[in-house]
Amino acid sequence: MTDTTQRPADIISSITDSPLPNLVNAADARAAGRFGYDKPTHENSIVLLVDHQIGLMAGMRDTNSLAELKSNVVGLARTAKALGMPTLITSSNAQWQNGDNLPEIKEIFSDQPIYRRTGIINCYEDPTFRAALESIVEKTGRRHIIIAAVTIGTCCALPTLSMLNDGYKVFPVVDACGAWSRYEAEAAMSRMANAGAELMSTFALACELQADWKRPSANAMLEPFTHNLSEYGFVLQNFWNNVNGHTVPDPFGVVK
Repeated sequence: MTDTTQRPADIISSITDSPLPNLVNAADARAAGRFGYDKPTHENSIVLLVDHQIGLMAGMRDTNSLAELKSNVVGLARTAKALGMPTLITSSNAQWQNGDNLPEIKEIFSDQPIYRRTGIINCYEDPTFRAALESIVEKTGRRHIIIAAVTIGTCCALPTLSMLNDGYKVFPVVDACGAWSRYEAEAAMSRMANAGAELMSTFALACELQADWKRPSANAMLEPFTHNLSEYGFVLQNFWNNVNGHTVPDPFGVVK
C-alpha cells in the first residue's frame, strides 16, 4: 500500500527562467492550417483610448455598473503607462454633449495630447488621428493595436474593422468599452471577432503583456491590479497585511 504521507520533493522553476517562445512562429502555424498565436506584447503594441468621455460614459447600459466600466478603463490606462507603451487618446465632439475625457486618463497621461475629433466618428478615418498613429507605426514598427472605446458598436468596432482591413493586428478590450445596450455590445463583439479581431478583457490582457512577474515592470504593474481589479487587490492586500507577523491576531490559531 502506498504511503500517502510521503510526497516527492516539489520541483521549483529557477528564478532566472524567462518565458519560452512557441516552437513555431505564427506565420508558419497559419501556413500549416493552425491558429497563429501572434500575441500582443509591450514591445509590439500601441494602445488607443477612444472617446472615454464623461457624457458618453454616463449613458452606458451593458455593464454591471458604471463604476466597474470606469475601473476597467482606468486599469487599462495604468497598464499601458506602467509598461511604457505608446498610447493615443482621442475624443469626439468634446466641445458639445459628449464632454471631456475621463480626468483619470488625463492625469495618467498628463504628458500626452488629446486628439479632438470634431465630427468624424471612426477615429481611423480622421486625418489628424491617423497621421499620429502612422507616425508611431513608422518610428517603432509596431502593428499590434490594443483598442478600447465608448461606444463599442461605433467608436471601437468601426476603427477595428478599418485597421483589420489595412493589415493591423487588433485587440479590442471589450470590458473597457461600453454600449447603449447589451444588443449593441453583442453585435459589435460578433462583428469584430468574425472579421479577425481578438477580443480581450482588461486584466487578462495585462497578464499577457506582463508575461512574467519577475520582469522589472512587476512593481508598477501591481498598481492597476491593486486599484482597478478589486477582487485581486483585496487578495494582495490581505496577504501582505498578514504575512510574517499577522496584523490581525488569529484567536483560533489556524493561521501559522
